[in-house]
Amino acid sequence: MQPVDFTTLTATCSELRAQWLPARLEQVYQRDRFTVSLAFRTMKGRGWIDLSWHPVAARICVGDPPPRVPDTFTFSEQLRHQLSGLALVSIAPVSSWERVIDLQFAKRPGEPALWHLYAEIMGKYSNVILTAQDNLVVTCAHQVSAKQSTVRPIQTGQPYEMPPSLTDAVPSLSESQNRWQSRISLVPGQLKGNLLKNYRGTSKALVLSMIRSASLDPEQSTDSLNPDQWQQLFQRWLYWLQCLENSKFQPSFTPEGYTVIDWPAPDAKEAETANESNSSVPSSSSSVQEILNSYYTGEINQEVFAQLRHQLTQKLNNVLAKLRLKANTFKERLQQSADADTHKSQADLLMANLQHWEPGMKSISLPDFETEKPVIIALNPEKNAVQNAQALYKKHQKLKRARIAVEPLLAAVQEEIDYLEQVEVALSVLETYRNTQDLQTLAEIREELIQQKYLDVPDYRSTDKNAAIEFHRYQTPSGFELLIGRNNRQNDQLTFRTANDYDLWFHTLEIPGSHALLRLKPGTVAEETDLQFAADMTAYYSRARHSEQVPVVYTEPKYVYKPKGAKPGMVVYKQERIVWGRPQQAPA
Repeated sequence: MQPVDFTTLTATCSELRAQWLPARLEQVYQRDRFTVSLAFRTMKGRGWIDLSWHPVAARICVGDPPPRVPDTFTFSEQLRHQLSGLALVSIAPVSSWERVIDLQFAKRPGEPALWHLYAEIMGKYSNVILTAQDNLVVTCAHQVSAKQSTVRPIQTGQPYEMPPSLTDAVPSLSESQNRWQSRISLVPGQLKGNLLKNYRGTSKALVLSMIRSASLDPEQSTDSLNPDQWQQLFQRWLYWLQCLENSKFQPSFTPEGYTVIDWPAPDAKEAETANESNSSVPSSSSSVQEILNSYYTGEINQEVFAQLRHQLTQKLNNVLAKLRLKANTFKERLQQSADADTHKSQADLLMANLQHWEPGMKSISLPDFETEKPVIIALNPEKNAVQNAQALYKKHQKLKRARIAVEPLLAAVQEEIDYLEQVEVALSVLETYRNTQDLQTLAEIREELIQQKYLDVPDYRSTDKNAAIEFHRYQTPSGFELLIGRNNRQNDQLTFRTANDYDLWFHTLEIPGSHALLRLKPGTVAEETDLQFAADMTAYYSRARHSEQVPVVYTEPKYVYKPKGAKPGMVVYKQERIVWGRPQQAPA
């Protein structure tokens, strides 16, 4: 993940100052343990600014409105108590070439600042710290004890100290090319490494884009550059400094992440022309704020998605393995109880032929009552015939009782397995992160497992009930809409709230999968191609998605029922018809 560097921070603060000064702070909300959102109102409108101290995604930028779930963090509560209703009067760097921003709050614009909210955007050392006029720390995102850092501890009630000063050289437009070149090439090494090590304000992303824009290889040695190449690179260096000085930024996405600088063409003359016309560089269609919000939201969501999916998959696998083992044990006991009638018939046969028994017999062969075929009965030589018969009767009763006790237990376990396999299918469809709805689908699955007592999360926070996610939506060849549930919550909503009397409900036959609903208007009839399309998509969103053909049932929604006490997504149906789905045709 690309970190926010000095150039990006300068660009975003330039935009924030233009759009949000002055502004009144109306609300504070902490999204997670690394991000707090501040709601500001100006004469032009209202919006949210995110302050994040995430170890790899620390940033300050305009963000999306937070979810409508309770905020239980103490840091945001302290900020809310001290800053609500005050005016944001300044967004200023605390020192040149440092990634520390001072957000100043006063009663009204033009008055002295009462509070300073320092956003330190410094990778794993990032922090957000609130101080009063006396420069004492009132609260911070995370405190740093003297044991954790002897260089710069951060504790409430202690004076706020700036991060240690950088020692590298300060970039300057007045520096000559010879001085700049000699500093970079003094110790021969990789071009990108030498640029990074010798000057403040540089970053890996900046240096790589700068070098590549000059048509050079970042890995090549400084000794291998000819005078023309040094000239090309120096022009890029000056262009960067001019962009910083004039606050002229043009953000865009790159294959590696993003950039806030639109580098000039490789030709030196074109570079000079670009530098001269720097003040008239057209603005990008996207602002720095939009680029940063989109990039970091996507990257963090993708990281959270992978972690959450792995957690849920591991939990499901473990629970299902235990349930399947338990089910196999119950099945074995039922298999043993299937011999109960055999023991009874042997006991009856032995009681009817007591005269054939002799002391010390270990087995006896007697003709069957119906077939007259010989039946060999094992005997205990220490017991007489009646006692052996009584032992067989006891075995019969014991196995019969076991069957009565085990059958409902097996049914309950099998019901759990069916339910969790349904959840497993919903997870298997979510192989990779594509959009925020994928992450929300996972969050709903997690919430469902917590509610069903399969997950124990002490600090659990419910998801936003108002943030409804869309069903999977498709269009059949005849133009009808096909809706498919993403998880069990959506399956229930689709079947029992969305469906009407004219629709058709689809599900794979005795195979875990999503519910599907073919929306039909009064008087319309689905063609065979529409039914086949719906069956193909239903089969694709099932456990049998890799099969060639899958039996899919469909019926009217009024014939679909939810048994009393059934888990989410579990239903029974009747008056169904079958069509064979082809899941391999669904992606096409």
